[in-house]
Amino acid sequence: MNYIVLDLEWNQASDSKTKEENQLIFEIIEIGAVKLNEEKKQIASFHELIKPQVFHRMHQITGELIHLKMEQLENCRTFKEVVKDFLEWCGEDYVFCTWGNLDLLELQRNMDYYEMKPLSDRPLKYYDVQKLFSIAYEDKKSRRTLEYAIDYLEIEKDIAFHRADSDAYYTAKVLERFYHPAIFHNYSFDTYRLPKTRADEVHVVFDDYEKYISRAFPDKLTAMDDKEVVSTRCFICGANTKKKIPWFSMNGKHYYAVVTCEKHGLLKGKIRMRKSIDDNIYVVKTMKQVTEETVQELISRKEQSRENRKDKRKKTK
Repeated sequence: MNYIVLDLEWNQASDSKTKEENQLIFEIIEIGAVKLNEEKKQIASFHELIKPQVFHRMHQITGELIHLKMEQLENCRTFKEVVKDFLEWCGEDYVFCTWGNLDLLELQRNMDYYEMKPLSDRPLKYYDVQKLFSIAYEDKKSRRTLEYAIDYLEIEKDIAFHRADSDAYYTAKVLERFYHPAIFHNYSFDTYRLPKTRADEVHVVFDDYEKYISRAFPDKLTAMDDKEVVSTRCFICGANTKKKIPWFSMNGKHYYAVVTCEKHGLLKGKIRMRKSIDDNIYVVKTMKQVTEETVQELISRKEQSRENRKDKRKKTK
């Protein structure tokens, strides 16, 4: 299997009228990629500028950031032509790697806009190198810039940042520094395409937590009525658990629960409600082991949220 380290640059409407008239929010104008083999050694690269077909003026901030002018794009090939060749260049057996979680989202949006064949009919497995950097070198939660990671790893900065080819090159350099195989257990899922049925839903156990990605639901209430969504069985042994704190929400977007497994102790569940591309609701749920201290913090937050709601009701009377 090869690693396709991908970076994109895109333009957007330079005025509100143009933005309202177009379905596409960001138009891809440059693709850069580096292909690494299984040993994470570079074996090929891909780079091409793309002729704009939606936005014909460069947004000021975009132009200043990537140092591109519209005149440089006028004689380039179209998005469909470039992406067709890019996907052929990727080959058959590969996994995408990106810095952050936006590039695959925008690639698929642009492909849909031009009615191209989808990359996948379900959540797409990939590596978020920004997240892997945090897991390998920091606290697993922080998200650093690509240039920060390059400086941290003391990688030579021999070309400028903020172009698709250079950022793909630097991202590949960071990826090459992940020596421990366990780092690559921490893959991500792009959820532009959701599971279509219950059987297609994603259940994956990582080193210290479980992730579940649901199919689409019409609303939050329907989602929270689904047995799999609210299930709190132990992700380590599969046993049923006892509720310590039933599912509750402090903001309507995130729901929390704490349960106890006889073998593996306290487990915290977290549900994130997210909107799909067709304005339905889907769920990303995680389950992980926690300490009593974490439980007490959650109880305090729940009580504080309850007090805030009481105060708000009093003010509206």
